[in-house]
Amino acid sequence: MLKKVSHFLLLSHKGGASRYWEIDALRGVAIVMMVTYHLVYDLALLGYYQANVQVGPWRIFARITASLFILLVGTSLTLSHTRISQRASGWNLYSKYFWRGLKLIGWGMVITVATWIYMGRVVVIFGILHMIGTAVILAYPFLSLHRANLVLGAMAIALGTYLSRLPVTQPWLLLLGLRPTTLFQLDYFPLLPWFGVTLLGLFIGHRLYPDGMRRFKLPAAGGRRPGVKELVWLGERSLLIYLIHQPLLFTVFTLADLAGMRGVIP
Repeated sequence: MLKKVSHFLLLSHKGGASRYWEIDALRGVAIVMMVTYHLVYDLALLGYYQANVQVGPWRIFARITASLFILLVGTSLTLSHTRISQRASGWNLYSKYFWRGLKLIGWGMVITVATWIYMGRVVVIFGILHMIGTAVILAYPFLSLHRANLVLGAMAIALGTYLSRLPVTQPWLLLLGLRPTTLFQLDYFPLLPWFGVTLLGLFIGHRLYPDGMRRFKLPAAGGRRPGVKELVWLGERSLLIYLIHQPLLFTVFTLADLAGMRGVIP
């Protein structure tokens, strides 16, 4: 029963021959990178570590992490589409993505409410979960495209980069990347350019896994090797770890405060 609830809420994935261990392992790498960045970010935010993690190498590290996550979203969509389309079509097929996207948006709203309660005005309005959930819903008509997704993805990224530089005073098109310079956002991932990264993931999925079949050779037992096995485990529970890692980190920092450890980290 618990497993069924976990799968329904997207907190874990069903194993099986249809999953490719290298994708879960890469998602596990992205999880490790994300937790690492958030750990350093929180340390700087709370005054334990004197560094600006929103510029320079740390900013690049954060963008690489997010890009890896979102590329894997697109790649995974091509694999699931190949598998599900063998037994469903029309609305029955699209509904799988529609409801999955809504669930991810719902988890994004949980993050929105939590940040509003905990941080006040600094609220996550359209974070990475909102973006991924919306991308899962919007990506459906692009799943039948192949090389076109490379061009469309590049165009979306270029357009998003351009829009991010336009001066605006209203936040009504925030989800498209038009953000007032006075509006500070945590975890901000507008559809432009990030939906373009999803489209690049679709392109990669079709190129590396045509018709859902791996076109390159990897050992079948590679996912059970030490080190890789742990990454696969993390990748299969990426949403759960994303949701709980920040509350756990802040709990640790709160306990550190109570213990008088602030300032110990140089």
